[in-house]
Amino acid sequence: MAVPTVGELTDAVVDAAALAFRELFATGETFYYCVLITTGEALPPCIAAWSHESLARSDKPELDRWHYADSPFLDFGAQHFARVRDLWLARPAMGEDNWTAEFELRLSALESAMRRLDSVGFFGSNEHRRNLMINVEVVPPDYTNTKRAIRLNPPESIAQWIADAAEPLDDGTVA
Repeated sequence: MAVPTVGELTDAVVDAAALAFRELFATGETFYYCVLITTGEALPPCIAAWSHESLARSDKPELDRWHYADSPFLDFGAQHFARVRDLWLARPAMGEDNWTAEFELRLSALESAMRRLDSVGFFGSNEHRRNLMINVEVVPPDYTNTKRAIRLNPPESIAQWIADAAEPLDDGTVA
């Protein structure tokens, strides 16, 4: 297999995420948080989400509201990400000589995928979209999550997340 390009990664993530999120939305719950998650090592992504209904079922809603790991929808639709995992693993191994470039390429593919889905109304429009935060999050969290959230969302959809969970930006400010 040839080394997948950022475009091929993005296309595969769009396809997988669309299938997974479509299944998620078919549950009938009202989602306010839908993200792609990767690690600081840029391992293959998965989705995480919270709905108002799932938060109401939580034993610790004040802690869970924005916490991907406690989401009942963590890795939802994982079966749709098999091609993404294959392409991800066909990329060059991340080492000292290429770590930063490869990390940024992988995060760029994820962010582009979420932006593309959003641009065609996949996450809703108008009031519905203003009530839904989307993002690409690196765990453990860092300031780049905040930067991506700002780029991917209207200000109204991230105001509460900024207040509750955003990491300070690299200049020490909070958005």
